[in-house]
Amino acid sequence: MDVSGINLNVGEAISGVGKLAQEIKSLFTGEPTPEKQAEIRTKLLDLEGKAAEADNQFRELQSKVLIAEISGQSWLQQNWRPILMLTIVTIVANNYLVVPYLTLFGFPSLILDLPDKLWNLMTLGVGGYIAGRTGEKMIETWKGK
Repeated sequence: MDVSGINLNVGEAISGVGKLAQEIKSLFTGEPTPEKQAEIRTKLLDLEGKAAEADNQFRELQSKVLIAEISGQSWLQQNWRPILMLTIVTIVANNYLVVPYLTLFGFPSLILDLPDKLWNLMTLGVGGYIAGRTGEKMIETWKGK
């Protein structure tokens, strides 16, 4: 699946956001006349629209990359995300279920380090899974009617 065209659009959108931000910054010099205030409001609205456009294009690129991974030919390419999530869940289960019980009965145990970024990744992955399953169920219901 080709995602190179979308990547270029994201770059253009981000560049547009940067140019608008510079224009807004230049409007803040001098006396704030009603005309300048109106122009600032207009530019801020444009900036908000460009930022939303860049965000939409970035999300579209993310979804195309994900679709390319899922539809890939390699088993590892299709399953590396679930493997990563299961690894993180195993660390959480070890630290909060296994270790307390082993310690309670006097067995030596090891708490595994789980950096904040991995925890955030797990919560994001679980949230994405829930949203994806909800979407699948909604589509199945919609198609069934």
